[in-house]
Order: sequence, then structure tokens, then C-alpha cells
Amino acid sequence: MKKIVPLTLALGAVALASACGGGSDSSSSGGGLEGLTGTIGSKDFSEQYILAHITGELLNANGADVEVNTQLVGSANVRQALENGDFIGYWEYTGTSWITYNQETTPITDPQEQFDAVKEADAANGIAWLDPAPLNNTYAFAIRQDKAEELGVTTLSDVAALDPSEQTFCIESEFSTRDDGWPGLKGAYGFGVSDDDLVMLDTGVIYTATQDGKDCNFGEVFATDGRIKAMDLLVLEDDKKFFPVYQGALTMDADVLKEYPEIADVMAEVSSLLTTEQMQELNAKADVDGEDPEDIAIDWLTEQGLIDG
Repeated sequence: MKKIVPLTLALGAVALASACGGGSDSSSSGGGLEGLTGTIGSKDFSEQYILAHITGELLNANGADVEVNTQLVGSANVRQALENGDFIGYWEYTGTSWITYNQETTPITDPQEQFDAVKEADAANGIAWLDPAPLNNTYAFAIRQDKAEELGVTTLSDVAALDPSEQTFCIESEFSTRDDGWPGLKGAYGFGVSDDDLVMLDTGVIYTATQDGKDCNFGEVFATDGRIKAMDLLVLEDDKKFFPVYQGALTMDADVLKEYPEIADVMAEVSSLLTTEQMQELNAKADVDGEDPEDIAIDWLTEQGLIDG
């Protein structure tokens, strides 16, 4: 698992996180969320930063006064912060909650059925799921286009059929232990590589290492990452459908949502726009072009006419 930053220290850094609303004026939609305060959290990668700032900006444009904290490291800490009431909400993925938090070992392949199941399961935990975005940020493995042609691979089953010397993988430390990560994937496909030969890298480095092709042929990636297209990587088909659906949605403290049900209507304006392709474009602005996630969020919301620039 990734090194976890203590929650108290991370939340103490909230003063360093940006307070939403400072970068844009209120929208003309008015303020149906007056009195709503608290912190919108995020996990520690660009997509989450962008989604957190989109959420904070949009809520504040509708009368709220919330902050954004992008300081926590590791999914478990972010979920804990929501359960503890330190966060009022953050964006989560259906497959992650289903398998990691609710400890269900069998994913549901139909996106709507998976969403309904995880929504019901988390209701018992005091967590409400708002309507999901179309985006599916599932795990995947990618390879350089030219190397894929050389090896003749387009699916993960093709990879499993290769000589073990060609089965070289770069993965994150968290992925190496997750139930929906390497242990289950290796068992499903029968990869011949030894776990001792896996190359452990930080998320961002995996993309460059995969493009370079020296440390590994195959890199663990996320389907909505903008670097896939920018680096001309081929995403291999998960032909045995091992990976669950990782549909994104805003999860919230159920009591907060009950007090401010208008949040659901406000967020519905933005959730439907966040397709996998749209998220790839937004992520590329951060991870390829080096733009600030808060600026990306404000610019996009302004372009969509959801806040006044």
C-alpha cells in the first residue's frame, strides 16, 4: 500500500489547500445552498484534484462556502475522512467502494447495476452517492504502439501467452496489494512473471517508463488519463473482464445531503458532462500541459456556462 499521511496532519494542512470560490464569481443561478460549509476532499492524483475543485467551485457559485483539501494521500484516508465527518464529500469510484470498502469480491459488470449495489451498500455506512458521471476510470494496462505490434498483443490474454521474459510490468505499490489489483489479475490471466520482478513506481512515472520501454513493456494506467493519447500508448483489452466498473460519482455525508438536498440538482448539471473522453482532455491539461487543477476546473466550468468567469 502507499505510504499514508496521518489524517490529523493532512487535515491540518487544509489552510494550504485552496478555498473554493476565490477564483470565480457566483453564477447567475443564485444561491440555494446558503449555510452549507465544510470541506470537499480528494485523492492524490490530477483527476481527483480537478473533480474536487469543480465541485467546490460549483457549490460555492450556488451559495455554499466550502473549502477544498487535496492534501490526503491514499484512498483509505480519504474514505476515512468522509466517514469521520472531516470531509462532507469527495469523488469516489464504484468499483473501489464495492471491492475495497465494502469487501465484495465479485464485481458487477453492468454499470447501472454496480452503481445501484454500491449505493445501497454505502447507505448503511451513512454515505450517499449522487448520480454518477459517465466516466469509467478503470484500471488498465498499456504498451507502446510499436512494441505492441512487435509482440503481437492487443489483449491481456495475449500478454499471458508471451514468454515470461517479455511479461515485464510497472505497477503502483497500492495496486500490488489491492483485491482488484495485481493478485487477482495475475490469477485471472495466469501471468508467468514473478512478483519479485515487478517494477514498483509512482503513478506518474509509470507512463513515462512504459513509453520508454526499458523497465517494462506493460504499465498500469487509468482509462481516463490524458497521457495515454499524448504518449501514443495502446490500452490492452481486458478480455476476461477482470477489472470492475469504476464509474465516478460524488459521495457525501448522508446527513449533509439530507439537510441540503439541492446539492444533488446542482451536481447533476456537471456530472452528466463528465464522460471518459472529457475527463481525458481535462487530465491532459494537468498531466501533459502542466496546468493547475484549480484553473482547469474554473476554466471548464466557465466554458460550460455553469459559473461566471
